[in-house]
Amino acid sequence: MMATMLTAIVLIETDAARIPEVASAIADIRGVSEVYSVTGEVDLIALVRVREHDDLADVIADQVSKVEGVLRTQTYIAFRTYSQHDLDQAFALGLED
Repeated sequence: MMATMLTAIVLIETDAARIPEVASAIADIRGVSEVYSVTGEVDLIALVRVREHDDLADVIADQVSKVEGVLRTQTYIAFRTYSQHDLDQAFALGLED
């Protein structure tokens, strides 16, 4: 049986002068699969993928939020993953002329 992974999307506000350093430090944390610098109300978005619910606290509360320059985090836990095919169809709705 294939192990289920938990995915969390973490929105991160940082010290604006330290965005590259903060992003690099977060990307090096075990369990963080990707870190994006983004436009909008937050500076970074990290994807965290772990096997156990308790691991989310270890990664996010104990490591990500303690990186120097992180001011605030907001975490969303993913319930369901949709295939790329489903997403392409959803985003294509209404694009036909």
